[in-house]
Amino acid sequence: MYPFKEGYYAVHNGWYVVAFCQDVTSALLSRQVLNQPVVLFRKQDGEITCLSGLCPHRFYPLADSHLADDVITCGYHGISFDTDGQCTRIPGQDTIPASCKLKKYPVVEHGMWVWVWPGDPAQADTALLPDLEAIGHNGDNLTASPLYFYEVQARYQLLTDNLTDLSHLAFLHGDSIGSSGNAEVPEDLSEGPGVLYSSRTIRDCPAPPVVKEFHDYEGKINQVSAMNFYYPGLHAGSVEMTFPDDHARAGEPMRAMYIFHAITPATRHSCYYHFGLASVDVQQIENMRGYLEKVVQEDIDASQAIEQLLQSGCTPAREVMKHSDENSVRARRMLMKLMDAEKDVSAIPMQEQAAEA
Repeated sequence: MYPFKEGYYAVHNGWYVVAFCQDVTSALLSRQVLNQPVVLFRKQDGEITCLSGLCPHRFYPLADSHLADDVITCGYHGISFDTDGQCTRIPGQDTIPASCKLKKYPVVEHGMWVWVWPGDPAQADTALLPDLEAIGHNGDNLTASPLYFYEVQARYQLLTDNLTDLSHLAFLHGDSIGSSGNAEVPEDLSEGPGVLYSSRTIRDCPAPPVVKEFHDYEGKINQVSAMNFYYPGLHAGSVEMTFPDDHARAGEPMRAMYIFHAITPATRHSCYYHFGLASVDVQQIENMRGYLEKVVQEDIDASQAIEQLLQSGCTPAREVMKHSDENSVRARRMLMKLMDAEKDVSAIPMQEQAAEA
């Protein structure tokens, strides 16, 4: 499945964001991760549970059911399950079939997010989660804040391609956060365990419109921007803008923040998008809360437009590649390598096996 091998579209053995921590409460919350319906809720002791989201009897959605005293009771026929997914009651009978149970998924709160591991639970290692200080979520005087959640009608890789090639900022976001330097200045690329690093140092470049909006300044700036891909689903970036070298206030910061895009494959042709920021300037986050909504929507609109064309079958057989695609190609190759390692069908959940048939 574009842009991967036939039948491949996302890594199973990895941590994916399914919610902001603040959004998981004692109410049942429905999500899908790699075609697997799940239900989440916060137990009475405050911990989060994630279970398969369909009752094994008639596949009724458990998020539309009832939760009391940490027990889910299916709203269709009253079958009950505890927080480990074990069936505790079937009305009208004393025996409980061994198959009447729910899968329990590894789940953890880390930073502002709730992460779920949809693959082999034996491989779920919290050490694989991104380091919160390294990504700019935690640190001296930093405040991290969730901003937006979207359900995007496009395959997850389209937004991953978008975020691993920020040259598009100069064009898709040219009237807000982008400038010519985003497309003209080459990236500095490197990689580490579980992460691809990308940064641009742009000097003496026209300030993007966002600077005029909040700083009443239209001259040149220096800018250092980064977007690092912690695969399979978190893009953690940063931007720092300063006055240029020939300015009376040369080197003085104008704005600085950390940016977080968590992209999670919900189905083969849809994904979840959790967007957040961190900064030492809380007011700057609040300013951006309204301003960046249009910017994020532009990325979503572009991805959904491409998805519609891909599904229509009217796109060319091959892409034309450009120099600034290097980081996206590196990301695709790394994800493909991980998917190749999972190609044993025994590692693919039942729902996925059915989808492949």
